[in-house]
Amino acid sequence: MDHLVVTLVAPDKPGLVERIAQCIADHGGNWLESRMSRMAGQFAGILKVGVEPEQYDDLINALNGLSTHGIRMLLAESVLETTGATKPISMELVGNDRPGIVRDITRLLAEQGVNVERLITDVSPAPMSSELLFHADAVLGVPLGLSLDDLQARLETLADDLMVELVLRTEA
Repeated sequence: MDHLVVTLVAPDKPGLVERIAQCIADHGGNWLESRMSRMAGQFAGILKVGVEPEQYDDLINALNGLSTHGIRMLLAESVLETTGATKPISMELVGNDRPGIVRDITRLLAEQGVNVERLITDVSPAPMSSELLFHADAVLGVPLGLSLDDLQARLETLADDLMVELVLRTEA
């Protein structure tokens, strides 16, 4: 079985996910994994579909045909993932919101060879002051040679500059 990674964006409306799921099922695909969300009136997602090689081209054509319904798709073949070079670490971060906060944090992570494997962010008012707080929850792929203490120390120097609270812990 081949695998296809599908990224999609469309104006949010009821039945959107069902239309995509129906298209996949009608063309021999198997919906394996997905992350989807509504944001600012748009619906966006990424999903992994399994499909037999003889149905692969038909499925791709059918998914691209969903553009007539306002669904924009980007399709990519999945690649074999290598394992064992990193350890998963979860990161929770809360701080005063400001432009560039994601850039600064991800730059430091990239300089350490850390891969961002999952990232969920939002901005909401602080309970007492109503100042905007930036929240991030992430799963990081940390190189085996980089200790959690070293990563924590490097991030804390940045955290002091950004005035953030930071928690790192090993994923179970």
